[in-house]
Amino acid sequence: MARNVFYSFHYQKDGWRASKVRNIGVVEGNPPATDNKWEEVKRGGDGAIQAWIDGQLTNRTCTIVLVGADTADRRWVKYEIEKSWNNGKGVLGIRIHRLLDHNQQASVAGANPFDAFSVNDGRKLSSLVKLYDPPYSASADVYDHISKNIASWIESAIGDR
Repeated sequence: MARNVFYSFHYQKDGWRASKVRNIGVVEGNPPATDNKWEEVKRGGDGAIQAWIDGQLTNRTCTIVLVGADTADRRWVKYEIEKSWNNGKGVLGIRIHRLLDHNQQASVAGANPFDAFSVNDGRKLSSLVKLYDPPYSASADVYDHISKNIASWIESAIGDR
């Protein structure tokens, strides 16, 4: 069964890498915002951004955080993680720094974005949410690993909730 997922990522730095994962086709993802649409949403201020994110999260069963070099520091990624977790959605992360960008460059691994959150019993969210790190250095192998495993990772994240 195809799951409807929400992808969270650093739009400017990891948009190219994220599009590769989103196009795998194993799951139904939220449609990407065009640059024009995103600029329009941003012009509306924080309230408009929050409302847009909330709308995108509606009817999603899982949030996939595509983790690049600076993802953990992004304000709206943090909001998406917190909102997803608090709404009982499955949540998982996938490191994408070894996927090549539009300049055919890899990046460096960033911090675990789930380390920034604690749950009610004081445990870090990173102890409950899996952050998958494909064990390859070649971009094609990383892509293949994600492609072969993303559906089961989603099911696992949903099952963990």
